[in-house]
Amino acid sequence: MIKNLIHSVFKKLSKKITSLDSNLYDLDLLIKKLYPVETNFELIRIGSENDGGYLIPNDLENIEICFSPGTSDNCSFELDLAENYGITSYMCDWSVNNSPIIHNKLNFLKKYLGVINDNKYIRLENWFESIMPQKECILQMDIEGSEYNVILDTKDEILSKFRIIIIEFHNLDMLFNEFSNKIISAVFEKILNNFRVVHIHPNNCSPSFKYKGIEIPPVMEFTFLNINRIDSFERSSKFPHKLDSDNTDKKTIKLPGNWYTKTSGKT
Repeated sequence: MIKNLIHSVFKKLSKKITSLDSNLYDLDLLIKKLYPVETNFELIRIGSENDGGYLIPNDLENIEICFSPGTSDNCSFELDLAENYGITSYMCDWSVNNSPIIHNKLNFLKKYLGVINDNKYIRLENWFESIMPQKECILQMDIEGSEYNVILDTKDEILSKFRIIIIEFHNLDMLFNEFSNKIISAVFEKILNNFRVVHIHPNNCSPSFKYKGIEIPPVMEFTFLNINRIDSFERSSKFPHKLDSDNTDKKTIKLPGNWYTKTSGKT
C-alpha cells in the first residue's frame, strides 16, 4: 500500500529517532501551533459513526461543492453532505472503479490525487480548475500518506478558496525523525497560513508513539477552518468531543494532552 511504502521510505532516509533530539523544542512549538480552537461555529458530525465520519464546523451555508479524494469503499461523508445539505461532491480514487453509492450529487473520477497529471494521477490545482467552483468549497482528503506531497504542490491561492479542510494525516510518528519532520512541518505551516485547527481526532488503527515526554498518534484526522470565517477563538480543552467515534474496533486512543490546552485569544 502507498501508506506503508511512504512510511518505509521515511525510515530508510533517517532511521534514528534520536537524530531529532536537538530539535525536540521545535517539535513542541509546532504542536502548540496546532492546538485546536473553539470558534463561533459549533462542531457537527458529518458521515458515519465510525470510519468515514468527521467533525466539522457548522458553517456550511452557501457551500455547493466538496472535493473528496481517496474514496475507497466509503462515501458516507459525501452522501450526508448531498442529502442533508445539498452539497455536490467530486470524488477521485484510482484504486476503485466507481463511487460506492450512485447519487446525482456524487461525481467520481478514477484517478489518484498526486503531483502530476497523467492517466492515473491528477493535481489538486488542475482538478479544482477543471470544475471552477464559484463559491468556497470543502476539501476532505484521505489519501494514505500522499497528503504531504499534494499540499506542498498546491498553491496557497487554491488552498485559500476552501472554507473547511479535513485531512487524515498518516505517519505522524515520523515527526520524531529529522528528515521527515521537515516535510511534515512544512505542510502544517503552509496550511496554517490561512487556516486554524478546530478539531483533531486520533484514528485508533495504530497505538500512539511516545518519546521524551511527547506523544503522537501516528494517524490523526485534522479539521481546519479558514481564518476568514473566525471572529474569535478560545483554545479547546474538550477532548474527546462528545461526537467523536472510534474508527476501528481496536483500543480507543485519546488525543494526548500535549496536543491541546485552554487559553483565550483573538484572531
